[in-house]
Amino acid sequence: MSAHIALVDDDRNILTSVSIAMQAEGYVTRIYSDGETALKALLENPADLGIFDIKMPRMDGLELLRRLREKSDMPVIFLTSKDEELDEALGLAMGADDYITKPFSQRLLIARVKAILRRATYDKAIVNGEVGSEPEPMMRGKLEMDPARHQVKWDARSLTLTVTEFMILEALAIRPGVVRTRDQLMDAAYEDDVYVDDRTIDSHIKRLRRKFREIDPEFTAIDTLYGAGYRFADS
Repeated sequence: MSAHIALVDDDRNILTSVSIAMQAEGYVTRIYSDGETALKALLENPADLGIFDIKMPRMDGLELLRRLREKSDMPVIFLTSKDEELDEALGLAMGADDYITKPFSQRLLIARVKAILRRATYDKAIVNGEVGSEPEPMMRGKLEMDPARHQVKWDARSLTLTVTEFMILEALAIRPGVVRTRDQLMDAAYEDDVYVDDRTIDSHIKRLRRKFREIDPEFTAIDTLYGAGYRFADS
């Protein structure tokens, strides 16, 4: 059965282009031009995943997510502008799964949708007892990662990471001390040969460091090796 994707944006051009891209991948799309209409429809008939703009009239994406989270754990990706970093952080804290900054590549958005839906399907299978075993949590010094639950802790304190950030961190931490090139991190975080330039990986690393330093100002476990890439040091 095809997954249902709810698209909520007051920009008709974005609704149309994203809907066409999703349908080309075999998804069923439902489109809404404001948060109030989307909230009523999604509470009555939840989708498998939502793609929400943050800035909308009548009800913005953050309020839509807050109201949905009272009754639904539907995965949500936010579409944000470059100047909405505070809103991104708030959205993730409220339970969004990822965000993509406008303007964005349709292929990149599709890759994120596939990754999140795959994780959501796995989570449901675990709850229903349909998988024999879960991936074991990974411990690296103060770092604890639980891939089955998409949870990260540093020194027993929880962090909220996007799917992309989680995958990059996992790729670094799985082999401490080993240098990962930007291309290798791209392969870990993106699928289907999605083109991502070096600055995108650097931006994700910057955000990861900032999140860790918010709970540990002395955090230095992600090293930069100029001209080579990045590595995780668990000492």
